[in-house]
Amino acid sequence: MKQIVIAILLGVITGWGFNRYLDASQAKEIASYINIITDVFLRLIKMIIGPLIFSTIVAGLMSIGGSSSVGRITIKAMIWFIVAGLISISIGTLIANLFQPGVGLNIAIPQHGNIDTSLNAGEFSLKNFISHIFPSSFVEAMANNEILQILIFSLFFGSALSYICRSSKKASPIVTMIEDMGRIMFRITDYVMALAPIAVFAAIASAITLEGMGLLYEYGKLITLFYLGILLLWCILLAVGFLFLGKDVFLLMKLIREPIILAFATASSESAYPKTMNALNCFGVPKKISSFVLPLGYSFNLDGSMMYQSFAILFIAQAYNIDLSITEQILIMLTLMVTSKGMAGVARASVVVIAATLPMFKLPEAGILLILAIDQLLDMGRTATNVVGNCIATSVIAKLEGKRGSSESEMQEKEPVNLS
Repeated sequence: MKQIVIAILLGVITGWGFNRYLDASQAKEIASYINIITDVFLRLIKMIIGPLIFSTIVAGLMSIGGSSSVGRITIKAMIWFIVAGLISISIGTLIANLFQPGVGLNIAIPQHGNIDTSLNAGEFSLKNFISHIFPSSFVEAMANNEILQILIFSLFFGSALSYICRSSKKASPIVTMIEDMGRIMFRITDYVMALAPIAVFAAIASAITLEGMGLLYEYGKLITLFYLGILLLWCILLAVGFLFLGKDVFLLMKLIREPIILAFATASSESAYPKTMNALNCFGVPKKISSFVLPLGYSFNLDGSMMYQSFAILFIAQAYNIDLSITEQILIMLTLMVTSKGMAGVARASVVVIAATLPMFKLPEAGILLILAIDQLLDMGRTATNVVGNCIATSVIAKLEGKRGSSESEMQEKEPVNLS
């Protein structure tokens, strides 16, 4: 966080100096050289996307298991996750359309490299969209970073591998290999994201060199509107939780205060995982449910992240003066419902998802750099929201399964065990 802040300040100062003391042609030339750094960072992001999604989706499917009770719980959990995801994405889309945070930036679409920035509404038909998501070759899908095609193959591969392991009743070495592949890709992602401060500096310096200091006002507006969306999403999650849990939902919020604060401060839901499990246990959720639904939610129930992704993509389109039709926005929402799955544990997972989604709809990939500078501030809010969403989801599913222990009075006497 400290490095990001320093990079932002240095980028602002550098960009202001270039914008103030250079003429337009010189500023444009300097910005083009600074953009070399951002181009390299974008290529590294694209490098990790395909293998990362394949390994996380397959490993996630292998962890589900095959018993009837697990299947029943999984169905309930996935229904919740899908509905919650649609609500989250819809809120992000609604906020972006109502307040249009990117309008007025008037950023020129980058013409360098191989970025295709033309939008043809005719290409976004439902027929073309559905047929395109099924791969004719997995190798081709990986080579072209066709994320939805990689996901479809991963679902088939993971399901078949899970069936073979259950039939033979022994672990396959392929499972170990894929799990190791996932860990390797997480480590590579850490390496790439270690370069984020440098990319932030370059992105800020380049943007202010070309656009001036007025760009900073738009960042303040963006952060404010994002947290407005987060507040609205929290209200909806609590309202739905109240329908199933009654007044106990407020007790749940009291018990998970510490995990929420920890997730917000570290921008990592993984760091809050042990205390979250302990809080759910104090709330009366059996470990056999919390230990299954909560990890599943970490991969498939990213409420805050999904709201942010739809909000950020529309912000980027508005910043480049690209009009998206209702049909295109719906297709983006459906795409995010799929591409955001299985990304838990990935550093800056939402940035990776947005970077994967932008080229699918021929939006400028360089747009990711517009939000990278403030992503840490936004990541804190969406990570805390992910924890809230997963805790409510796990508690509701335990209630639906009739597995909630402890009465309300007994629960109120309990205090979470200190795991520190």
